[in-house]
Amino acid sequence: MKKLLITAWGLILPLMLLAQGWPNNYGGVMLQGFYWDSYGPTKWTRLTAQADELSQYFDLIWIPQSARAKNATSMGYDPLYWFTNYNSSFGTEAELRTMIQTFKQKGIGTIGDVVVNHRGNVSNWVDFPAETYNGVTYQLKSTDICRNDDGGATLTWANQNGFTLSANNDTGEGWDGMRDLDHKSENVQDNVKAYLNMLLNDFGYTGFRYDMVKGFTSSYIGMYNSNSSPQFSVGEYWDGNPTSVQNWINGTKVENVVQSAAFDFPFRYTARDVVNDKNKKWTALGGSSVISTTSMRRYAVTFIENHDTEKRSNAAQDPIKADTVALNAYMLAMPGTPCIFLKHWMDCKQDIKGMIDVRKAVGIKNTSNYLPYRSNKEYYAVITTGANGRLLTVVGNTNNANILDAIDTDIWINVAEGYHYRYYMETSLETPWIDKASGNYADSVVVRITAVSDNPDAQLVYTTNGSEPTASNGTKAESGTMLTIKDAMTLKVGLLDGGTVTKVVSRQYNIEKPYEGPWATIYLKDPTVAPNNWSNVFFYAWDGDAMIHDTWPGVKVTADTLVRGVKFYYRTFAVPSDAYTFNLIFNQGTSGKQTVDVMGLNSDRYFEVTSTTNKYTVRDITDIMTGDIVVGDVTGDGLVDIADVNAVINIMLGKADSTDAADVNNDGNVDIADVNAVINIMLGKQ
Repeated sequence: MKKLLITAWGLILPLMLLAQGWPNNYGGVMLQGFYWDSYGPTKWTRLTAQADELSQYFDLIWIPQSARAKNATSMGYDPLYWFTNYNSSFGTEAELRTMIQTFKQKGIGTIGDVVVNHRGNVSNWVDFPAETYNGVTYQLKSTDICRNDDGGATLTWANQNGFTLSANNDTGEGWDGMRDLDHKSENVQDNVKAYLNMLLNDFGYTGFRYDMVKGFTSSYIGMYNSNSSPQFSVGEYWDGNPTSVQNWINGTKVENVVQSAAFDFPFRYTARDVVNDKNKKWTALGGSSVISTTSMRRYAVTFIENHDTEKRSNAAQDPIKADTVALNAYMLAMPGTPCIFLKHWMDCKQDIKGMIDVRKAVGIKNTSNYLPYRSNKEYYAVITTGANGRLLTVVGNTNNANILDAIDTDIWINVAEGYHYRYYMETSLETPWIDKASGNYADSVVVRITAVSDNPDAQLVYTTNGSEPTASNGTKAESGTMLTIKDAMTLKVGLLDGGTVTKVVSRQYNIEKPYEGPWATIYLKDPTVAPNNWSNVFFYAWDGDAMIHDTWPGVKVTADTLVRGVKFYYRTFAVPSDAYTFNLIFNQGTSGKQTVDVMGLNSDRYFEVTSTTNKYTVRDITDIMTGDIVVGDVTGDGLVDIADVNAVINIMLGKADSTDAADVNNDGNVDIADVNAVINIMLGKQ
């Protein structure tokens, strides 16, 4: 019996060791690979195409809940299917699997958004889909719904329609949007466990991001993770109190082992308050968060912005209003596992790349120690100790005399800087450095190469053809040398010490020449006049290639032109390839109504705003505005006569619903004078 017991523990122990919430001494960086309504830019195929670039900087990518949701177009937070339907708003199941596998091959783990607090129904308040997976049918019942769901409204409906709910009330906060699941139910537990194991072992996810974990007791996260053993798990415990978040983390313990990390909301709120406050008291960055507690920072996933806090097209939310770049620099210099928001990556890519390069060179881990260095209203400085050396980070007014005087330049060397941030490496790191990250630059880029060394006379040697720099191969240079990169190249820089190159860093630069076309101009028939009477004209544009991503409501368009006597507002877009398309919403600004989405554009097009209910509809009038004017049997009466001429004129004047629009000069007759008037209008002469 004793031998059997030892054998059993030998099988169980590896699983228990794996399921520990989040790895210790982890140096990875995570990307939130979506934002609200990012259906184009974060299609599975689009993300897959970026795998090479992303893998150079990110170790994890968090993607939306990937199964078919209740609504046809959905971010996934209204889950319906768990096992059988993975054709979502972001792509097909095949595309999803290809993406996860591609990321895995490139060294990126995929974090799935897991929404098990609530679930959608098929046809009434309490029915869930029956799904068969690997020969087993899984289905939640009405008895799996919390008794007090929807403030008691679900129970009232169930009683009236002959259904029974669970005898248990919700163990956390309720959400009226969908049915809250009773996690005390064995059936719920069995379904969730099977679902999570499928995500890991069939689809190939690396871990989970649990949505709305305030909705049920944290011990259930412990139960589910100890069963499925994800490498990574992070809960959305949305609370600004560090103690509350830490208590939730500890609440996931199984056999006294933490089973999940949590997002460090206190960290985010501290950062937000610093920059959103008109007085910008940078010293407040020293406020407490989950990473403030040494024993807990391993389980802290830090972030600056996410899909729930960003400013959305239809809601203000709670966005960071300034110094996005500086706050990302601060976050990437601190312990915990930083999670970069996709919009920040898209908008500040080269800065963030450089920050991640520095973080990984210094060897900052999620458990690294840090010590506030100096701070006042204008700046905040902190020293973080990584596995390879120390990093001094200054955010805010980096040129403040007090902080500049406090930095010993014999110990600290400036290796990277941007708007309101600066990084200094400690000289003991003994490494060459290039201050500009790999990537695409317009026309040319000037880079500074630096010898980070205790030896003040340390030299550098570099090559621009991709070959390894040695004492005899390459160009020797002093620390601080500026190089202008005008053509695509691989720049390699080595630290030359006593005739030997001890370390080499590399960057790949691609120089993008000025774009010369082709272009697509989109014209909108003047909506500021009757019957629409818009006060402003905005074009909100986006695409699936991360080339265009306007902030709502887009660009206010004032450029106008006459086309065949008709006034149009217009905006021009680059079209880099035949396959490229972009999308538009015409609108009046933040307070006005908008049109439906106009999709798949890549050439000159003419539109007019037509009727409106919830959203204005749009009519493509390109053929009318650009084609030959030929009078045919427009009215469909079998004849080509004056009625057809009238109809064409009416269309050109945008008066297709008027019966007397052809009487342009309003003299009661339709005659040659009206034809002349129309011609003059179309020629812009009247």
